[in-house]
Amino acid sequence: MTLHIRHLTEDDQPEWRRLWTAYLEFYESSVSEQVYEATFSRILDPNEANRNALVAEQNGRLIGLVHFIYHAHNWRVEDVCYLQDLYVDPTLRGSGVGRALIEAVYEAADANGTPSVYWLTQDFNEPARQLYDRVAKLTPFIKYQR
Repeated sequence: MTLHIRHLTEDDQPEWRRLWTAYLEFYESSVSEQVYEATFSRILDPNEANRNALVAEQNGRLIGLVHFIYHAHNWRVEDVCYLQDLYVDPTLRGSGVGRALIEAVYEAADANGTPSVYWLTQDFNEPARQLYDRVAKLTPFIKYQR
């Protein structure tokens, strides 16, 4: 089975929605219909180049997704890349799909001249953290939010 990482397309909307819904449910969260529509539209809008999505496809079926956003950073000349959402079908976790999606974001960020890529995860997400420990460096920062 060949894994293909590619940019999200208009035709992907139903499968993208299925995957993103599963991701949100994992984190016991949800978004409104307006957010689904706005997010999908923004990702595909060529005038919104800072918002991006890649999907993992296997045998014509989407099995994973990653959303990432480029943004300015006051401590750097270049932008940084925030990997916001990463999801892989639970039956395929541990098969290299998540790693391939992260590495594809790294490649996109490098091509964009954006060397720093960062993300957040919950401390109890042990399976994902095992992967993250292999592909990135854990930082000591704690998130606060209003």
